[in-house]
Amino acid sequence: MTEAVTSERPPAGRRALAPLALAQFICCFAGSNMNVMINDISRDLGTTVHGVQITITVFLVVMAAFMIPGGKLTDRYGRKRCFLVGLTIYGVGALMSASAPGLGGLILGNSILQGVGTALLIPPVYVLTTLLFPGFASRARAFGVIMAMGGLGAAAGPLIGGVITSGLGWRAAFVFQALIIVLIAVLSRALDDPLPPDPNRSFDTGGAVLSAAGLILVVVGILAVDNNVWLAVVLLALGVLVLAWFVRSMRAREAAGREPLLSTAVFRNRTANLGLVTQHLQWLLLLGTSFTVAAYLQVVRGYNAVETGVVFSAATLGLLVSSLAAERLAKRRPPRTLILAGFALGVGGIVVLITMVNSFPSAWAFAPGLLLIGLSLGLMLTPSVNVVQSSFPESQQGEIAGLSRSLSNLGASLGTAIAGTILLAELTTSTYAAAMITLAAIGLLGLLTAAFLPGTAVPTGGEGDGA
Repeated sequence: MTEAVTSERPPAGRRALAPLALAQFICCFAGSNMNVMINDISRDLGTTVHGVQITITVFLVVMAAFMIPGGKLTDRYGRKRCFLVGLTIYGVGALMSASAPGLGGLILGNSILQGVGTALLIPPVYVLTTLLFPGFASRARAFGVIMAMGGLGAAAGPLIGGVITSGLGWRAAFVFQALIIVLIAVLSRALDDPLPPDPNRSFDTGGAVLSAAGLILVVVGILAVDNNVWLAVVLLALGVLVLAWFVRSMRAREAAGREPLLSTAVFRNRTANLGLVTQHLQWLLLLGTSFTVAAYLQVVRGYNAVETGVVFSAATLGLLVSSLAAERLAKRRPPRTLILAGFALGVGGIVVLITMVNSFPSAWAFAPGLLLIGLSLGLMLTPSVNVVQSSFPESQQGEIAGLSRSLSNLGASLGTAIAGTILLAELTTSTYAAAMITLAAIGLLGLLTAAFLPGTAVPTGGEGDGA
């Protein structure tokens, strides 16, 4: 890579940052804003809380299932082209959701089309950021902006969605998403793709089918626990077997000299593997907590969409505070320290959410715990993403971006599925506490995982640590 190319990249990166950050915002917004529409959608479409939970979870699992193939397609067809196709599919899905006559239409528009659109447009966000911002420090700043926007979308989703739902109806929230997509498409004219696409690069269709099927079976199995335990066990077992088949097919393709969907080399980088686990657990914690608190407030406490959204403003405030300090903290502390602090704050926030809610009837009893959740999210999202992306060279950015976002969205879908399965068995204060205790245990697992990360910054391109 020449010095001339490197010197030209920061301006191109700065021009690209706005559409990339907005794309991250709207996709994360879509994953959390429906949590405050549970009662409104249930009444309007003649469904149940469980039906809305399935819609949210299917959206997240479709993203997870197709994110790895989506990342791989960026190498073959180009980052910008995949980004624009993803925007188009997402926008069509948003408009279909806004006009859905029933739950099936909502699942098709939101869960399927918006899920597939997200799977196509998010990997280019991570690949382009990594390519356009050389060096760990500049990349950390760029990812800081993008992850702050993503975290803001996830944390402020309930508030923005609640205001729109209360003022204009839940369908208007999907129109809002479509309008943001149009804005991103206009801003995307400034996007430059530093690497040319390789149309001759092979695509592992069989691996894509196996990975998607395995992930879907696992999440559907968790959702089925509430209705049929034996069916859930069968689906989970099938999911594990299909994923094992996928791993075996990857190794077979490599042994035969053919390119698999995922190179087995990406799993030999210890630092990146630990970073991937922390990303998975972060999103599991966030979306699980968001769904649990939102469902409890609306169904048990009887709050409307805007009241629920206002309560979640505490999480948004926490996220903004920690995100604004993220760049300064990244210069003073290694990623491991920030991720450890994030998980510690997250677990502390869940403990506060359990104790305060049981002790005080006011809605503001939720504020301290949600504030800590927001602070934790802003602290750890950026360093964990930067650790993973910076561990690999340019040639592997497509597949690691797909794997990274797949595991994050799988965490989000599992968080909603696990918490929802516990909570919706019989929605009471006791099941609320049980769901939150489960999420706290998952947060402790994240804390333990982060403790094994290296204490210093990761070299760009994975120059160390067995890449």
